[in-house]
Amino acid sequence: MASVTAEPRPRKMSGSGMTRIVIPAASFPTHNSPRIWFFTSALSPLSVRLIRLLLSHGDYVAAGLPPNEIEDDERSAEFKELINECKSGRKDREGWKDRIRGIRCDGRVMGQCGAAVAEAVEVFGRIDILLCCTSEAVVGTVEELGTTLATQNLVRDQFEVIYFGQVNFIKATLPLLRERHNGHIMILTGITGHIGTPGMSMYSAATWALEGFCDSLAYEIAPFNIKLTIVQPNKEISVLTNKITFAPQLPQYASDNNPAPGLRDILTNVVNMNPSTRMDLDDQEKGKETDKSGIISRYPRLPGPPSDAIERLVMETVHALCAIGGHENPPARHIVGFEGVNSVKEKLKTVSEELEDFVEVSCAVDIFKSDVGRAALTGGKVDPNAPANPSAAAPVTPVVAGPSSGMMPM
Repeated sequence: MASVTAEPRPRKMSGSGMTRIVIPAASFPTHNSPRIWFFTSALSPLSVRLIRLLLSHGDYVAAGLPPNEIEDDERSAEFKELINECKSGRKDREGWKDRIRGIRCDGRVMGQCGAAVAEAVEVFGRIDILLCCTSEAVVGTVEELGTTLATQNLVRDQFEVIYFGQVNFIKATLPLLRERHNGHIMILTGITGHIGTPGMSMYSAATWALEGFCDSLAYEIAPFNIKLTIVQPNKEISVLTNKITFAPQLPQYASDNNPAPGLRDILTNVVNMNPSTRMDLDDQEKGKETDKSGIISRYPRLPGPPSDAIERLVMETVHALCAIGGHENPPARHIVGFEGVNSVKEKLKTVSEELEDFVEVSCAVDIFKSDVGRAALTGGKVDPNAPANPSAAAPVTPVVAGPSSGMMPM
């Protein structure tokens, strides 16, 4: 089947001029038959828009539905609207209802993950692409998250959702992909996998844990022809399309005293722009809607026309997932958008500069003085044709072939 692109759709931008712009057409990798996708969570605005494009393309979708989210009417409204579209009988939605299956599943429970994967295989015959896209953000500094038992539990909850929950889905799916000797695992994280975010320490930690797990996993599954890709959009993509939980703020970390964790103020302002999600200033003090703990959770609702605001936020990432999912030779990592690329490049530049500043200290501890060490100190290159120096010889580290990121030391 040749690569297919969806028809571009005009979209109005809010403003006096009402300028009309066109959403770029989605592109898909070449494939011979429809693919079967499994979403760990299908209720976010990003997931709903991606599912709509996949169904339009002819693919099949097993949509994971976290019970605590599907029971929230506002959170699940867009997904339920999509299901109604699928059942509407519209000519341009013909066959959609037969190619989507909603499956209630709590990723934190391994048994439910296994049952959900089994149901997807029973309905559609197989799984080609596993999209791990579950997320929620806990806002609070390290100290704020250690003040009470309730805030300490937020740390555990953060890892349960972002790390353990998605690892459970991966473990449930791997035997099927390995048996078929084919498959693609996609992990939707964010540039927080490269850059720590003040005020969201546990969100960053859980993301780094998941990415570290996947970096190791990629080598383990490469011999079975299973691909793994980490997709990293800007942090606001995942944060503003999923639940945000605010821990009570300590006065020492208020913006007047400490500007570092300023993201709390930004997210608070975004949440407060919509009357239905607004947090009163004394909510945390009174325990309003917080079970007396001072903890407040909200699903952000962006200002302006809903479709316009959301699409401007997520469509770049949606198109990236369309283009990479099921690709014969996908990237190990893909950063979405110029801002994210620039931020990561700056971080890597800083790491490289610090490495050079302390390279003499790093190499001074080497017991065996090798040509590689001398090259690191001088900035030169190792001459492979130079005669070996037995007194300076270092043991050779064997390597084995790994995934697309290169060779892996043993």
